Amino acid sequence: MHIFNPLLGVVIVALVLAAGWVIATTNRFKRLDIRVAESRSGIEVALTKRYDTLLKMRDVARGYAAHERALFADVTRLRTGASVTEMSQASSAMDGLARAINVVAENYPQLASAAIFTQLQAAVADTEQHLQAARRVYNTSVTAYNTAIVMFPASLLAAGRTGHEFFETDEQHHADVPMDFAA
Repeated sequence: MHIFNPLLGVVIVALVLAAGWVIATTNRFKRLDIRVAESRSGIEVALTKRYDTLLKMRDVARGYAAHERALFADVTRLRTGASVTEMSQASSAMDGLARAINVVAENYPQLASAAIFTQLQAAVADTEQHLQAARRVYNTSVTAYNTAIVMFPASLLAAGRTGHEFFETDEQHHADVPMDFAA
């Protein structure tokens, strides 16, 4: 009759638990990385929707300079396969474009009152909300991933993994907005 050695049993259980932890932790890193990629895609979708809506507004407005067309070409280049920093820059460029379109609308009251222009303004506002939500989801996913790769003991398995960068706004959006109603 063969007697089971308790020490061998403890070693086997410890090895199985360690292997299970390694697999679970590695899979968690992969799952979180996929979530970051998915949320980044959400930002790209929102930027594309914003871009398309602004193009429609531009077509309706048609009243601004040729350098805006070059801006659209730059935005198109930046929004495809761009880094988070480049997407942030493209977003800032589109902010400027939206301001330019609104200036044109202010100068042409008949344009500002046109139903299609009003609908497009509402669509831009809706798109902005989606874009803000996508940025929040992305940054939440980045936080989860970056936290996971630096926390001990999981950080032992995270060797070679680097954190993702957060989506940040430019300095202009950090400034306080002046509220001067005197005209």
